[in-house]
Amino acid sequence: MSWRPANGLRTWLLQQLSAIYMAIFVVAVIVAISVCFPTSYEQWRSWVAHPVVSIVTAVFFISLMFHAWVGMRDAIIDYVHPLALRFTLLVLLGLGLLFMGVWSMRILISVIH
Repeated sequence: MSWRPANGLRTWLLQQLSAIYMAIFVVAVIVAISVCFPTSYEQWRSWVAHPVVSIVTAVFFISLMFHAWVGMRDAIIDYVHPLALRFTLLVLLGLGLLFMGVWSMRILISVIH
C-alpha cells in the first residue's frame, strides 16, 4: 500500500490560492479602471477583448467556480447528513457551477468576437 498525501489539504491549498488570485485580480481591475476609465461601450469592449484581460478574466471565473465548489462542497458534506440529500445537493451545486462557468466563458468569447 502506498502512502498518499491528504486530499483535504490539497483542496484547501488550491482554495487558498484561488482566493489570492481573485483578490489580486479584483485589485488589478480596480486600479486599471481608475487609471484609464473606459467611457463608452466600445472602449469597454476593446478593453475586455484584449487577450491579456480576457485570459486573466477567464482564469478568474474558473478560480471562482472552483473556490465556490470546494467551499460549498465542504459545507454540504459537513452539515448535510442524509446521503440522498447530500448527493442531490452536490449534483445541483456542480451543475449550477458548471452552467455559470460555461455562461461566463460564452460571454467572454462573444466579447472577443
